[in-house]
Amino acid sequence: MQVTPFSDQQLIARYLEGDERSFEELLSRHKQKIYTSIYLFVKDQSLAEDIFQEVFIKIIDTLRKGKYNHEGKFVQWAMRISYNMCVDYFRRTKRRPKVAPTETFDIFDVLQVTDDNAEQRIIKSQTHERIRHLVDQLPPEQREVVILRHYADMSFKEIAKLTRVSINTALGRMRYALINIRKMVEQKEVILQ
Repeated sequence: MQVTPFSDQQLIARYLEGDERSFEELLSRHKQKIYTSIYLFVKDQSLAEDIFQEVFIKIIDTLRKGKYNHEGKFVQWAMRISYNMCVDYFRRTKRRPKVAPTETFDIFDVLQVTDDNAEQRIIKSQTHERIRHLVDQLPPEQREVVILRHYADMSFKEIAKLTRVSINTALGRMRYALINIRKMVEQKEVILQ
């Protein structure tokens, strides 16, 4: 007999009834996506870990105070909290996030890639590096939409809600990001393949 896993809402209810393991399950279910989205914004492993912990402290506090409503999905709510904490961090430090790989993390590592021969892998790696460099040069609002859409796999409706803009604004930012990337490719004669 196969056991059906509890939904996020069921895990939250069980946690509020005193079952600590339910929260551990909820955390393990979503921690990779939430941590990685934080890391993409702050580009610093220890800072991402700190913000990640703050996010879950805030989540626990909100749940315990009974202020969480079940209108949206848990992961979208948690992503909104993590996004807001990253924005707060950048406002305090007046730093801008950069999309760049590090020794321990590369956004393109999370993308599914079919087995290629060595030459194809080298070309793909060089292409990813060029794209990352171009995305990094976008204005912050456009860069943000590209990250949320292509890494966090969020819909434009979710991006609009998270960034507190209209769907048309989110779509417009993506459109301008693509136009700007295309212009940079043409101006710099960047070869993407």
